[in-house]
Amino acid sequence: MNILITGGGGFLGQAIVCQCLAAGFRIHTFSRKFYDSLNGNGIEQFAGDLSNYEALIKAMYGCDAVIHVAAKTGIQGTYREFFETNVTGTKNILNACNELQIRYLVYTSSASVVYSGDSEGKNEDLLYPEKFDAFYPKTKAIAEKMILDANDHTLVTVALRPHLIWGPEDPHFMPRLLEKRRKNKLWLLGRKKYLVDITYIDNAAKAHLQVLNKMIDEPKSLGGKPYFISQDEPISVQEFIDRLLYCGGLDPVDKRINPIVARFAGWTIQTFYRVFKLKKEPPFDLFIAKQLSSSHWYDISAAKRSFNYFPEVSTDEGMKRLKRFLCSFS
Repeated sequence: MNILITGGGGFLGQAIVCQCLAAGFRIHTFSRKFYDSLNGNGIEQFAGDLSNYEALIKAMYGCDAVIHVAAKTGIQGTYREFFETNVTGTKNILNACNELQIRYLVYTSSASVVYSGDSEGKNEDLLYPEKFDAFYPKTKAIAEKMILDANDHTLVTVALRPHLIWGPEDPHFMPRLLEKRRKNKLWLLGRKKYLVDITYIDNAAKAHLQVLNKMIDEPKSLGGKPYFISQDEPISVQEFIDRLLYCGGLDPVDKRINPIVARFAGWTIQTFYRVFKLKKEPPFDLFIAKQLSSSHWYDISAAKRSFNYFPEVSTDEGMKRLKRFLCSFS
């Protein structure tokens, strides 16, 4: 079977590529650029933008399935930029699947598409919020709904919702966290024990492979559904951050700020950047402030039941692997 993986050069994308290769699939990747790390192993790389329909058609030609990982993430950028990649790009993927008669489409969504500040132990019945605090979850929610609504007798679609993916090779979250701690710019919000879901990188990747295999075997049982993915053991924000810092050889966070003050500051910064259309990345925003000062974890029973997902790599083992990886650079 031939599979196209969009965002195949990214953190999650490369992990999915590795597991798909190990399972014997033939891989096409579609990313913004070519990656030396993807050369060899029979991988066929394609470079382009998700807004370029013809480039997508070329990359998807001859494929039987698509795992759509590519997205604009973070808090930097305009709504139009997020919409162009996350919504228009996804629409192009769907149109190309229909044109090329591709049968299976796995979409990498996010638990943030249903985050509203009250998400403790909820399952997939949780509705999309009426209002979003950031462009990323808003556009991902629009795209996820498009994906799920597209499920029919010709195209089987599923959306996975991993939350806070972490582990070795992370080029974004972990380096920034360590840099902020070295500069003493990390703060905890309040003293309450806010519990959150996290997902080790290999577990997140494995879920994509597991759900694809199940879609092939039993398309009617999964089609058109979203699934939460996690370590299945919520962890406090403070413990998670401090354990990551320990892996990087740094001390725990020792500064705190009132959550109400942090949320007001986040809203102020966010508004300022949007009003004046500043291009650089804001240091903070309302969405991040809320995420760090609320509990948000989800019931993954549906993933366990539907395609036998379970976190093969425990949080403790994942931390050991992360520490070994980071120590290799010290």
